[in-house]
Amino acid sequence: MTDGRLAGKSALVLGTAPGNVGEAIARRYVEAGARVTVAGRRADALAEVAEAIGAGRQLCDITVEGDPERLVADTAARQGGLDIGVNATGWGLLRPFLAMTREDLDTMNAIQFTGPFRFFQALVAAMPQGGSIIQISSVTATIMFDDHAAYMGTKAGMDHVIRCIAHEFGSQGIRANSIAPGGVSDAPMSGGGLMLDSVAALYRREVPLGRSTCRADVADAALWLASEEASFVTGQTIHVSGGQTLRRNPSIGEVYAAYGAAG
Repeated sequence: MTDGRLAGKSALVLGTAPGNVGEAIARRYVEAGARVTVAGRRADALAEVAEAIGAGRQLCDITVEGDPERLVADTAARQGGLDIGVNATGWGLLRPFLAMTREDLDTMNAIQFTGPFRFFQALVAAMPQGGSIIQISSVTATIMFDDHAAYMGTKAGMDHVIRCIAHEFGSQGIRANSIAPGGVSDAPMSGGGLMLDSVAALYRREVPLGRSTCRADVADAALWLASEEASFVTGQTIHVSGGQTLRRNPSIGEVYAAYGAAG
């Protein structure tokens, strides 16, 4: 069953695996009538998602030179152009600031800054008649969390790159926006901890709407940003967190104590 909002549109979602935010977004796009390619690093995971939702697929490692460019070029050729491009890749490394190594920093930069930058360059070049570019960010690009500086810094940096794209290529008809979820309770990156009642309760305390973000919340925002309903929205970070940025993240000490109580 489709709702038709993206009928005739061509979409690419990078960073897709079973059960993650990328899969939820791709599924919503298919349901809305778009032709969709899903992309990621693991062939088995990608095949599972593509078969489940009825999408095309292509392997892509955002850290490998030339992979994002090939992905965009191949998808545009296969689908007759591109109207929507989403980056849902990420690496949720938790490590104390003074313990971060050069290798950690280089890997984080490759996954969350250089790779997305090259992906977005390729998308802009493949959208001469305009389109919607979406970066999946995080509330931690705005509010603090301990032992997470490299993740937070690169996410915040890409949010500003998105604003640069919106500023420089609006005349080309390109809209560029970020979506900043809170901890996504039913996705692999943060869902493991949020499945524990003691941890989830810490986060509910900091969310005015009283629950953690779920994948469907993010997919709804991504559908809206990709649709004509958001045709005059660009250069924005859309927070999908139930208002958590009005408050805070729990401290790392509180989180570890909650894990201990659960154990």
